[in-house]
Order: sequence, then structure tokens, then C-alpha cells
Amino acid sequence: MNNQNISYQNNDPLSEVLVDTSWVEYNTGKDDIRIIEVDYDPKLKYEINHIPGSVLIRWKDDLNHPLIRDILNRNQFQNLLRKLGINKNTTVVLYGDFNNKFATFAFWVFKYYRYNDVRLLDGGRKKWIQ
Repeated sequence: MNNQNISYQNNDPLSEVLVDTSWVEYNTGKDDIRIIEVDYDPKLKYEINHIPGSVLIRWKDDLNHPLIRDILNRNQFQNLLRKLGINKNTTVVLYGDFNNKFATFAFWVFKYYRYNDVRLLDGGRKKWIQ
């Protein structure tokens, strides 16, 4: 990642996973960064208040297969990436409420489909609004 250094030391394995609120604030709006809020019920949080420039993944509708109890398939995942304006050069930062519960699920889905440059906002929504 060629953006502002994250606050963790380079030899810290968490630097591969977490970014802090300063990093998000500094990088919001850049073409190669996509900030994504992941929520179960978007009316409760995203539509009321979200990180400026962020987009929304609806956990239940966007990450789960519509017919069977499973995650979306590879084709559906690729369609979601296109819909969100994400390509192979995009750094994805996920955040949400409930201690990043749904954001970490989304993180796992991204990793499952081998999307490499995906990170979590350390502290999630709660840390952002403090």
C-alpha cells in the first residue's frame, strides 16, 4: 500500500489487517481506496451517519447467497466488486458496528475469494465517531 503509513509498526502482523481512524481520514476520497460499511440493518446506522465517501454492503443481502444458506458465489462476489467500483488495485477498508462483527465476516469473504488488499478499521464505527 503506497498511502500514508498506518500507525502500527511495520513488523507488527496487525499492520497487514488493521488501519486506524487517522489513516482513514487521510485517505478518504482517494481513487484507489474504498471505505465500506458493512451492516445487517442499514437503516439503523449507515443511512443515519457514515464515514464520508464510504459505500454500503448490506450483510444479509449482499454477502449471502439468495437461495441457499451460504455466502455468495464467486460470480456474485465479482459483480459486487464491480458495483462498488473495486478493482484489483483498490485498497478496501471495512468497518461497521457491533465491534466490526459484520465487517469481519465481509473481511473473511474477501479473503476467501483471494482479494488481498482488504483491511479493517480498528475499533469500527464506534472508534470513528469518538
